[in-house]
Amino acid sequence: MPLRHDESWDGAAVKHMEVIGVRVEMPSNQPIVLLKEADGERYLPIWIGAVEATAIALAQQGVIPARPLTHDLFRDVLDALDATLSTVNITAINDGIFYAELVFSNGIEVSARPSDSIALALRTGAPIYAREDVVDEAGVPIPDEQEDEVEKFREFLNNISPEDFGRTT
Repeated sequence: MPLRHDESWDGAAVKHMEVIGVRVEMPSNQPIVLLKEADGERYLPIWIGAVEATAIALAQQGVIPARPLTHDLFRDVLDALDATLSTVNITAINDGIFYAELVFSNGIEVSARPSDSIALALRTGAPIYAREDVVDEAGVPIPDEQEDEVEKFREFLNNISPEDFGRTT
């Protein structure tokens, strides 16, 4: 069963997160996936690999490949086993590296990279949560009410560097 925004899987407060999309950090050309608090104004940028960025972008665009990609295959295997992905939990950040867990309908939890977890969540409709202390540490506030929100958001993405949050995969 999915968590409510104020519940926790381990006693710590959690935040429901929405996938905003994949962007490319300049000048390094390093892709990031950008999550946003569902009920707040903080964004959580996570550096990811190019393959995972493509997998996330394809899922967001609703593109169905001619042959299943790895995350599509994983979803299909879950369906064949009559299991579902209940939640994706972003559990920690340590030395700039994010950690996540996949929680399945049978209660089993599997450690996974956030990038793969997000790609799978988009394909299965599973909600994504992040521990509030992770969002407190790595989240960036960008108020929705800002008049020049789009331009400031672009400026933010153009000026952020991996050293600001640490590289992750």
